[in-house]
Amino acid sequence: MKILLTGANGYIGTRLIPVLLEKGHQIVCMVRDKRRFREQSDYDGKVELITGDLLKPESISPVPPDIEVAYYLVHSMSGNKDFDKLEAYSAENFVEALRPTNCKQVVYLSGISNDEGLSKHLTSRKHVEEVLKKGNAPVTVLRASIIIGSGSASFEIVRDLTEKLPIMIVPKWVNTKCQPIGIRDVLGYLEGAALNEKTFGKTFDIGGPDVLSFKELLLGYAKVRKLKRHLIPVPFLSPKLSSYWLYFITSTSYSLAQSLVDSMKNETIMRDHSIDEAIPHKCLSYEEALNLAFVKIEQNSVVSSWKDALNSGYLESGFMDQIKVPQHGTLDYKVKLPFERDTNIVADNMWAVGGERGWYYWDWIWNLRGWLDKLFGGVGSRRGRTSGVRISAGDVIDFWRVLLADKPGKRLLLYAEMRLPGEAWLEFKIVEKDAKKYLSQIATFRPSGLWGRVYWYLMWPFHYFIFRGMAQQMIDYTVPKPIK
Repeated sequence: MKILLTGANGYIGTRLIPVLLEKGHQIVCMVRDKRRFREQSDYDGKVELITGDLLKPESISPVPPDIEVAYYLVHSMSGNKDFDKLEAYSAENFVEALRPTNCKQVVYLSGISNDEGLSKHLTSRKHVEEVLKKGNAPVTVLRASIIIGSGSASFEIVRDLTEKLPIMIVPKWVNTKCQPIGIRDVLGYLEGAALNEKTFGKTFDIGGPDVLSFKELLLGYAKVRKLKRHLIPVPFLSPKLSSYWLYFITSTSYSLAQSLVDSMKNETIMRDHSIDEAIPHKCLSYEEALNLAFVKIEQNSVVSSWKDALNSGYLESGFMDQIKVPQHGTLDYKVKLPFERDTNIVADNMWAVGGERGWYYWDWIWNLRGWLDKLFGGVGSRRGRTSGVRISAGDVIDFWRVLLADKPGKRLLLYAEMRLPGEAWLEFKIVEKDAKKYLSQIATFRPSGLWGRVYWYLMWPFHYFIFRGMAQQMIDYTVPKPIK
């Protein structure tokens, strides 16, 4: 069958593509920027691409009329206070784009919303369901609780909290119940719903076999990791304090922390099990889903991560237009060092920068900069990177965003998402000229006003030592041999 997939660069969409291809389906991906899809996807050439930003109806390309199924996997947990209105508007534009087609079904992944007094986030999801139902095609809604998988927001937050804190003072919402589901099972239900007449026009709850409190999620993770952890619930942590607590301890943004804390007051437990008849499927337990996530992490095969989404507000969807670094009105610091090592070794070191490998020189300064950024409402440096060996345009590396990752051309270009009085780019490139090899590193800064220039010159002494040291260590670094 021919399938339209929106959110193809997102956490769920990226993982659904190979599942659908394996079943022999034709896929049309609606993306805001074809360049980003081609940079980060292994499926360019296997799928058809059309462009469209659902918040800008004039940008939406005509959808092929012979589409049979359309997946709507567009969600927002951004800091925009009107995100619910934007989500509804996006869904309205999606419905209008489908009207001229022969689409027979729309499949939407929503959130379990059986509780009273729903959060703004869950209320918005329910409203989107109603908007989609105004279209010509019957809608299948799959409502999930917390999704557990390598790179998912829920998993990464549980991981951050449990790995870092042996003793946790936690808010009362840790006793709220949920029904976690593995990402593999979510994909199974999404694929199983396609043109399944038993699902047409129906809404289903989906969840794993375990009903757990958030406290049990944390302790269950600790058990799998063989960690001793103690949780001390207190009644006086307000939602705002809880959001700051999550923000400073984990890699999440403050806006996402707010949305999560707001939603954690609601139980997300299956009340309807009719999905078992429509799509018979045995789900992984919470512990099995955790173990599978760790297998992917250890194999460096994390396919997608919530951290790579572009809804943080720091960059617009056309961020790849900034691949050409500005030349006017900028300040820069250049380092160009010759080397004699194997070019591939230096290139591999360049490709492994950030995350667990770090920044090669004076890592404590980078960590301090990340902590200060977090203190002032920035993204901080705890986001790490999705894979230790692979980089694609659009990925995050600590507090940087990858603009260009050209490994054959040995060029890596990063854009700063930290709080700055201006804009910053960091470029690494290996240059071969006159039978000699050089590692080129250029830090470019476009200041915003007088304070931006003051900031740059105040930082110049640090740049002198850090950038030269980083370039030299990137050349010299040797991966430690494992201890037998």
